[in-house]
Amino acid sequence: MDADEDDDVPEWADRIKANVAGEVRRRRREKGWSAQDLADQCERLGHPIPRNVIANMESGRRANLPLVDVMVLATALETYPVCLIFPVGYVEETQELPFRDLVPTWDALRRFTGEQEVPGHDAGLVPDFEHHASLVRTALAALEEEERVRFAAKAATSRAQQEEAERKRIEYADQAISAKYTLRHLRRELREEGASPPDLPPALGDLDPPETKLNTTLEERL
Repeated sequence: MDADEDDDVPEWADRIKANVAGEVRRRRREKGWSAQDLADQCERLGHPIPRNVIANMESGRRANLPLVDVMVLATALETYPVCLIFPVGYVEETQELPFRDLVPTWDALRRFTGEQEVPGHDAGLVPDFEHHASLVRTALAALEEEERVRFAAKAATSRAQQEEAERKRIEYADQAISAKYTLRHLRRELREEGASPPDLPPALGDLDPPETKLNTTLEERL
């Protein structure tokens, strides 16, 4: 590795720190806060970051920037950590890794969050959890619509209205059954992989078999 490459590593790290520092400063000023106000908010969140540390970070004098600080600063400023690291719209281009060319900040953010797939990268169980969330929304919406048309059928003033409402009710019921069926199998597959499925809303609490709920309760007690 030559001298130019040696210099590129701190340049990359400094660029990322500058992204965070600039966005923290911008958001802090947008709120009308002083550095002390931000420090007080971090302390309220349970992870104190002194005023002078924040000031040194914003001025570029801070040597390091722990991930936990970024997480707390983001919450204090009511944003997301990734928005501090890759400030879309405020930093046009950034560097994702050492020895890499500058890329649009929007592209860097999407790769960081996994929204933009990278060939050969493993997304873990994120796609499964996203599918799970989509199925939950579908099932809940179908159940809600089924209940709505059930009421419409009762309130119908003609046989034709009742038949139409009943047809729609069956359609929504089938959608709910289909989504719940897929959800049940997805949750079983997640458990077979040694993972814990997401919590379910009360309306879908019948998806997990009783023995699964019992085992979960026993594990929580141990």
